[in-house]
Amino acid sequence: MASAALMSAPAQTPWWDRTKHSDRRPLLLARNRIKSAIRAYFAAEGFIEVETASLQVSPSNETHLHAFRTTLHEPGAAPANAYLHTSPEFACKKLLAAGEEKIFTFAPAFRNGERTALHAPEFTMLEWYRAGGTFEGQLFDDTIAVLNAAFDVTGLARATFAGRSCDMGAEPERLAVADAFARYAGFALEPMLTGDADRDRDAFREALDRIDVRHAADDTWSDLFSRVLTERIEPELGNGRPTLLYRYPTSEAALATVSADDPRFADRFELYVAGVELANGYNELTDPEEQARRFSADMDEKARRYGERYPIDPDFLAAVAEMPPAVGCALGFDRLVMLATGARGVNDVVWTPVPPITAFEPQSG
Repeated sequence: MASAALMSAPAQTPWWDRTKHSDRRPLLLARNRIKSAIRAYFAAEGFIEVETASLQVSPSNETHLHAFRTTLHEPGAAPANAYLHTSPEFACKKLLAAGEEKIFTFAPAFRNGERTALHAPEFTMLEWYRAGGTFEGQLFDDTIAVLNAAFDVTGLARATFAGRSCDMGAEPERLAVADAFARYAGFALEPMLTGDADRDRDAFREALDRIDVRHAADDTWSDLFSRVLTERIEPELGNGRPTLLYRYPTSEAALATVSADDPRFADRFELYVAGVELANGYNELTDPEEQARRFSADMDEKARRYGERYPIDPDFLAAVAEMPPAVGCALGFDRLVMLATGARGVNDVVWTPVPPITAFEPQSG
């Protein structure tokens, strides 16, 4: 006989409640239409859709992303750690190394410790890659085409979120990070990019003191950069019109190449609409030694901050060495649907949201 605890009503109305589902259903059907429109765009551009495995040797090697870990039991082998990926990027780049030239995927992705109106533990990532593509040309064009495809489906003229509004018929803005700092934070970024780590960090701290942005004594340069970006710049982006924020400092390059015309900056961009970060794109790094160096530095920082590190996938580094020059982009599909439908949060546009999961004691008897 089931215990009373198991039979008790949930604390909140579940997503599968018929009334609640009926309210959400128009948004979910719009999600399907948006996905079809995006698939049609990529098909017209000669892309093929791929499916990537979620279970990986390494989930990612980014300092602040937290993954779900499990144990893999293979017949005849010792148990091994495995991870649900935080994005399909590693698998997609292995496909580029294998010879694929234009690929896209709608992949489930997993990030632990994230649940807000814009975050969910499991979500859908749209990623695409063009071998030989141009960064400020084809990659930017693809990104805006995907954005327009979603809003063309719903016919929504303005995207809104948290009091911010974006005219979806307006020409997108291309804004360099250094220009964004000057415009919204009120100071120049270049003096913090001399290459002298201590001097650059001290200059950054002084700038933050002048504009009353809090910081901690042990903040790294990247921490200081992120504080200004989060508090002063991101809320202003995508207001009025979509914003492509590009030319990130090289320290924030992640998996992107260093800009050919200025080694202080990297070929990386992010797309913002109504203050919401939607996409993150790179001119992809194809130097395995540099990629390994970045990964190691990020994992050292992760260990310092959080007491954990994720393995670096040697198979991925081997694939990086075989990759052709390429551009690629990762876009939060649930966020895109949320904005294009006017929904309140990503859970309203996901067919089966991850439910609240609370700690419990095993039931006896």
